[in-house]
Amino acid sequence: MPAKATREVFGETLAALGEKYPEVVVLDADLSKSTKSDLFAKRYPSRFFEMGIQEANMIGVAAGLALSGKVPFACSFACFVTGRYDQIRLSVAYSEANVRIVGSHAGVGIGEDGMSQQGLEDLALMRALPNMMVIQPGDDLECAQAVEFLIRHRGPAFLRTTRQKLDRVNRDDYRFEVGKAVTLREGNDVAIFASGGTVQGAVKASDALKAAGIGARVVNAHTLRPFDAAAAVKAGRECKAGIVSVEDHMIVGGLGSCIAESLADAGVGAKLHRVGLEGFGESGSPEALYQKYDLDAAGIERRVRRFLGR
Repeated sequence: MPAKATREVFGETLAALGEKYPEVVVLDADLSKSTKSDLFAKRYPSRFFEMGIQEANMIGVAAGLALSGKVPFACSFACFVTGRYDQIRLSVAYSEANVRIVGSHAGVGIGEDGMSQQGLEDLALMRALPNMMVIQPGDDLECAQAVEFLIRHRGPAFLRTTRQKLDRVNRDDYRFEVGKAVTLREGNDVAIFASGGTVQGAVKASDALKAAGIGARVVNAHTLRPFDAAAAVKAGRECKAGIVSVEDHMIVGGLGSCIAESLADAGVGAKLHRVGLEGFGESGSPEALYQKYDLDAAGIERRVRRFLGR
């Protein structure tokens, strides 16, 4: 299966499901060709709303549509749409409006556009809202199934998608379960937790480590709220060295924080090494940036070896 960006899968899936779910409407903030919501617009123009460069207004309109019985998907770059936090907090979360906020071009994986357009704090912001579901698919199968799940789900939700293409990491018979992390590789020496764009690198790193006699469990944490705390606790208890988290996001408030909170709540004293951003991103190709921040396979393997003292 050719690699696909999850933004592409989102757009294709939503367009394909539009007839089955007539209650779905889509809003975009002048980025429909990038978020791929334009695919829905072409098939259902009367159910698509181009809001212009005004994400705050888009969020308010989406909340109104949701409270009127529609299922709106409000789309923009992750950094732009979650930057309208006040509107999301009050109009969507506090109002319990059935809105799906879609943040595409997440993390440094956006590449050359640089830090002004890189969503690196979005997961932390969305996780902080009491009733906001947060999903970050790791491949095409996961994204397609998550989109249909979100159409049927009731309550606010945030879907994070990538600009860059991702290899398929799940088996062909994969079934998405919200809040249920997926173990992609077995191993008890160390556990690697990854989400979204970093999952493919974690799988490749695990395979390389296995060849060197190191058993690295790989856990795909596609849902960050509700988070699968049981998977983190299980890894913390079973993996000798502990856990390494890898995310295209700040190390504060995202996947690493989910794991740390889970271990602390359960009283498990496993070591945790967080790999991610600790400052603002910069401009460069997605490949070069993943290499610089140790988010690619070679970087993840290197950080795991360092964590293990090897």
